[in-house]
Amino acid sequence: MSSPAFPPVAELIPHSGPMCLLDEVLDHAPERTVCRVDPRRSAQLADRDGGVPVWVGLEYMAQCVAVHGGLAARARGEPLRPGLLLGSRRVRFGAQALPPRELAVEVRHHRGGRGLVAFDCQVRDPSDGRRLVEGRLNVYIVERWEDLREASGHGA
Repeated sequence: MSSPAFPPVAELIPHSGPMCLLDEVLDHAPERTVCRVDPRRSAQLADRDGGVPVWVGLEYMAQCVAVHGGLAARARGEPLRPGLLLGSRRVRFGAQALPPRELAVEVRHHRGGRGLVAFDCQVRDPSDGRRLVEGRLNVYIVERWEDLREASGHGA
């Protein structure tokens, strides 16, 4: 489901099926994007007891960064560009597991444009505002999908 103002998440990121973890875009501005996620839909990442480990929040944040990039590209009339998660900094986990209810994922552009880009990110519980995961993600934006294939040795 997506807000009428925004396209479905699956149209903005390269993930599909059960690995498209975010539910919808809630808000977007040039420097910030907020998405909704329900960890109960992340069953493939759940532990033996059915709980979703808090580290899955890193993937939620990375996918929200991809959504932000997809929305920005669409606004400029450009094609979607692939990004590679290079690493994270100052990551803090505020829980042992993610609660089984809807959460907000927010990313804010910190610096960079094309190439290396950094985002300050958080996963929070809207019911009490508590930050469950937060940190900075560093992403490398690739110009074309073909560049990734060629770099991996699987070129055309």
